Amino acid sequence: MRLYRLPWALLTAILVSPALSSSQHPLSTTISTTLVDALSADPNYTSLLRLLQRARLIPTLNRLNGSTIFAPTNDAIKHHIQHNQIWHNAIHDDNLILSDNIQEQLRQQLFYHLLNYSLLALPTVQDPETHRTLHFPRAPLDPPSRNPPPSPPWMPIPGGTLGGEPQRLRVSGNDEAAWVGVDAFGKGGAETVNTTKAGNGVVIGVSKVLEPPSDLARVVSQQPSVSYFQKVLTPEIAKLLNSTAELTLFLPVDDAWDVLDPYERIYLESEYAFDDLNRILNMHAVVEKGVRYHDSFGKATNLTTIDGKTLEIVVASNKTTISTASLIQPDIYASNGVLHLVDSLLVPPGALQITPEKYLLALNCTAFVSLLHSVDLRSLINDTESKYTILAPSDDVLSLFEDGELPERGSEELKRLLQYHFIPGNWIPEILTDGMLLETALEEAGLAGGRQVLNVEVSMGNQNLKDKSIRFAGAGTIGSPIQVNSTLLYFVSRPLIPPVDPLQTALPFLDLSSFLAAIFSTSQAETLRSAPKTSLLVPHNSAFKRLGMLVSAHLLGPSSKQDLENVLLHHALKTVEYAQSLRNGSQHTFATLEGSDVQFDRLKNGSLFISPSGGWAGMQAEVYLQNRLTSTGVVHELSDILIPRSVTLTIGKLVKAAQGSTMTTLAIKAGFEWALNGTAPPEGSPWADEGLTGAGWTLLCPTDSAFKGLNLTQLYADSDGLRSIVSQHLIPSPPTKGESFLYDNNALYNNRPLPLDDSPTYSTLLSTTSAYGDLVFRWRDEPETKTKGYIVGIKGARGTDGSADWARVLSWGRSTTAGGGGVIQIDRLLSPYNPPWWISYGAPSGVGIVGSMLICLFFYGVRIVWRRDTTEATYEPVGGFGRDDEP
Repeated sequence: MRLYRLPWALLTAILVSPALSSSQHPLSTTISTTLVDALSADPNYTSLLRLLQRARLIPTLNRLNGSTIFAPTNDAIKHHIQHNQIWHNAIHDDNLILSDNIQEQLRQQLFYHLLNYSLLALPTVQDPETHRTLHFPRAPLDPPSRNPPPSPPWMPIPGGTLGGEPQRLRVSGNDEAAWVGVDAFGKGGAETVNTTKAGNGVVIGVSKVLEPPSDLARVVSQQPSVSYFQKVLTPEIAKLLNSTAELTLFLPVDDAWDVLDPYERIYLESEYAFDDLNRILNMHAVVEKGVRYHDSFGKATNLTTIDGKTLEIVVASNKTTISTASLIQPDIYASNGVLHLVDSLLVPPGALQITPEKYLLALNCTAFVSLLHSVDLRSLINDTESKYTILAPSDDVLSLFEDGELPERGSEELKRLLQYHFIPGNWIPEILTDGMLLETALEEAGLAGGRQVLNVEVSMGNQNLKDKSIRFAGAGTIGSPIQVNSTLLYFVSRPLIPPVDPLQTALPFLDLSSFLAAIFSTSQAETLRSAPKTSLLVPHNSAFKRLGMLVSAHLLGPSSKQDLENVLLHHALKTVEYAQSLRNGSQHTFATLEGSDVQFDRLKNGSLFISPSGGWAGMQAEVYLQNRLTSTGVVHELSDILIPRSVTLTIGKLVKAAQGSTMTTLAIKAGFEWALNGTAPPEGSPWADEGLTGAGWTLLCPTDSAFKGLNLTQLYADSDGLRSIVSQHLIPSPPTKGESFLYDNNALYNNRPLPLDDSPTYSTLLSTTSAYGDLVFRWRDEPETKTKGYIVGIKGARGTDGSADWARVLSWGRSTTAGGGGVIQIDRLLSPYNPPWWISYGAPSGVGIVGSMLICLFFYGVRIVWRRDTTEATYEPVGGFGRDDEP
């Protein structure tokens, strides 16, 4: 009887019974009424009958006419249910609740034991016969339906994952027995135990349950000759093999993979090779209408793979070739296709190139690759055409970093870090030199989209290239670099951290802390941190002392924020100038963030100096080129602080920094406000008449504590005395009496308002009206009194205890106004010196008296000598007197 509603063409193929030949075992002639009766009459099939009932296949068997059932014995089923829960429940659970109304999975497995024609004899040779069962594999019902098929009695429904064809089954034998479910070589299968011919078919007992072929992924996993493909099989590819219907797969055996580069094979075994593995699979897979079994190949057949490649199949008497490969084992059945084993890869030359990623994975850099994947930087390691030098840390290196020590996976910060490991171009060791800066793939927002650089350190061992030690951004290299197509790989001892902002970069260097503290005290910290494409010039801590303590005190004072901000911004160039460009470049003037320029000067000895736009004459600083890279450019160091022209340091500002508010009041009340402001004396004033209009001034400023004990009310009331006191403390600069007045070019001394060494004498405003207006500076070092430093005194003052004639120099500051000068802070007020009467008149009187006495003594001595000459005896010459001697 025909299957209900089966297409005529399909029925013709299924119902045709194989002819009985001399190579077959004839079946017994025992005839029962039906197949069900035959099974019922044999106690070895009670378990099978129960399964048929549970699967509601009894009506199906009764409806079939001229069929064959391969009947597993009770022992076969008992062994099978130990690892098959469906069969176990169907036999032993009387309260079984069916997941669907037809027990679909059990039915399909039982259909695999049925042929829709009677097998009149079993083969006696190992060459297997192929038969079509009533099992039509299909995707599982999802969700399973509890409704029966639309056509009871429930018969097999053509269709499914084999292109409408039923699953195949092989039978082979020898002179003694026959086996069912063998492979293409007649191996394996279940041995037949007896045969019974019924009125509507044949029952052939088998010693094992016939397992229907599984999906292709599981079929592949059961083939020992494709263990390498099993090793690289990913869950995604396994799912693809399971879900693709009508799939014909030509799979290379293990030996075929040996043609690949060892690194390529290691890469394929990694978790990142899905794309290549999927492509390899697509080169070996065909999906057409219907499954392409071996018996469907003509003498010359062309098949098109999923990848679009044409497979040329040539069938000869002794072998079948698939393009460049030979067919080793055909027709390994699966539920959704068929597997053919071949001896070579069906991959065209050059189809799979060794990319840097594959080498990195093969060379134990999987963690590095994984991080690159997390931030979508695969293009840097998968492009075989781009030329890069990759600095890769191995898994051993990255394993030393705990959670939190590296940026979070997938973060923008991690992306920056990883891009810093890629250098455009091939930088082989032979062309690397010490101090080089190489651009990386990291494009910094702080560099206005420009590429960040890293520094290279190269040292030679015995001048031998083999001993060449190379470090990138402070990280050493391990082993020799490896060339991969257009890419060069270096393996580094630690990850490379991209430069941070300028303030963070300078923070670890304690000698730069004072300047950083000054930055953080202003509103310009964020500007200096983030201004793009800048070179920050950071002075050493000693620069604040070298600037002059009063100038430093002014800049760091709470009321001088604007001046301090202008000074700080004057230390930031508006361009990125690395050491090489400053050392060898032709440009000498550079704009700053403050708005004015700085000037660089290179000396013949290689020293580099910088001069600000303002400050005092001769102000400069030595530049120490450091190339401390930052996210916005670079940091260099300076010996001294630069003052721009936008910052004017007047005497008034410096007096305030010297805590000299009392002295400020005195100067204003005495009419010297112009000196505090750095302006010329007013026209018509005595100072203007003396030609001091172009002079600068140095003010000796006593601290406020120096005025303790003075009656300021009385002092303010005496305008002449007040003017004399202030005049005693004001030194014109340059001096008015033709003295040599040269500043030392050394920055350590250039910050002084006046040269103080070699005991110089300076005239004050009081010197024109007083013999005691000049001041003298001396250096005093007295270990016994622990006194060390400069002192200043009124020249010629004497005869007192000196309490008002001299003072200690505490600090100083140089002004930037026209004419120069500045403020020298002292600890005591220098009161104008007026000598007492005994000093004024005593000396002349003493000189007169002493002179008179000396004159008297002189004449007294002369008289004594005279008297002695006239009283002494005389003698007559021998012979008497001559004529001429007579009176």
